Amino acid sequence: MNRENKRRQYEKGYFKTHACNDIFTCKVCDRQVFPMGAGSDHRNHCPNCLSSLHVDVEPGDRESDCGGIMEPVAVWVRKGGEWAIIHRCRRCGGFSSNRVAADDNPMKLMSIAMKPLCEPPFPLERIEEMTALMGGEGSIRLPR
Repeated sequence: MNRENKRRQYEKGYFKTHACNDIFTCKVCDRQVFPMGAGSDHRNHCPNCLSSLHVDVEPGDRESDCGGIMEPVAVWVRKGGEWAIIHRCRRCGGFSSNRVAADDNPMKLMSIAMKPLCEPPFPLERIEEMTALMGGEGSIRLPR
C-alpha cells in the first residue's frame, strides 16, 4: 500500500490516538518489524538498526510528503530518565525525537550515545596541553 492511499484511508490525526499494528520491513536493514514488544502502541522505528521513515510532521499525523530515511544520530535523556532517539532525515535534513522502545538494540543505542566521547572535536593527544592553557595543571595522571 503506498503512502498516499494509506493517508487517505484514515482521518487526520488517527495515529495520534490509535495503535499502529502494521508489520513493516525496515528500508535500511531489511528486517521485518513487529509492533509487539515495543512497550508502546506506536512502533515508529526498527528495533535492530533504529532507523525510521519520515512520515510525520507532528507525531502520528502521517502528513509528511518527504518519506526519507530517518537515521539515528543521537540519544538524549528525557525528564524522568527515559531515553529518546534523535533521528535526522537523509533526504530533507529534518529532525525528530522518538522514545526508545523496550526491544531496541542496546548495543546500537550505546554506540550512538558514546560516539561524541569517542570522536571529540579536538585531538585527544593535546588534552593535557589544552587543560594547561585553560589554567589547569594539565596533568591527567591520578594523584597518589
